[in-house]
Amino acid sequence: MKTLVICSGGLDSVSLAHVLAAKGQLSRLVSFDYGQRHRKELDYAAACGARLGVPHDIVDMRSIGAALSGSALTDDIDVPDGHYAEDTMKVTVVPNRNAIMLTIAYGIAAAKGDDAVATAVHGGDHFIYPDCRPAFTNAFDQMQRMALDGYADVALVTPFVHRSKADIVADGAAVNTPFEDTWSCYKGGTHHCGRCGTCVERREAFHLAQIADPTIYEDPDFWLTATKEGGV
Repeated sequence: MKTLVICSGGLDSVSLAHVLAAKGQLSRLVSFDYGQRHRKELDYAAACGARLGVPHDIVDMRSIGAALSGSALTDDIDVPDGHYAEDTMKVTVVPNRNAIMLTIAYGIAAAKGDDAVATAVHGGDHFIYPDCRPAFTNAFDQMQRMALDGYADVALVTPFVHRSKADIVADGAAVNTPFEDTWSCYKGGTHHCGRCGTCVERREAFHLAQIADPTIYEDPDFWLTATKEGGV
């Protein structure tokens, strides 16, 4: 099954690309530049495509992203510190981002003759991001089947949607995903900050998976406080 992977350059999507490549199913990577402040992740996505020997396309969504204002990921708003399981993290929502990206990815997959679109949404995303939840992905799959009816048969692949980030770390490690060549931090500094929601979740995931974390964090121990305060 030829599968297009939506790849941000983060731990989840790069791991998914490596998992599918190991199965001989990876056809291409597609990334999106929506004006994100931490766009250095796109360099990691490009490196993943080169490493796995598949085409990598970056879709320019900056004009669309500029209209989706109010998120700490696109606007001049401070990214909060803490765990995802806190209401403060809702400031990182970019409205309908995944729905827009998936729609474009489906069009590309249909045009290129791919059988599926894969996205690395997972259980830890559900609290904050509505377009990462199973109800959304199931409905979106059905909608796209109708949108392409008679033209192409493209499935939605979401192997992590009911699983944790620790599970993703374990699956990625099993296929030798180079975690040091992934970028998660929302603050986009020289190193991962260790304090934003995605850094805390990343650090915690390696701990729970009992796999060594090769990531360099500016504040490597903050996750201990954040997970305790978040009740995790």
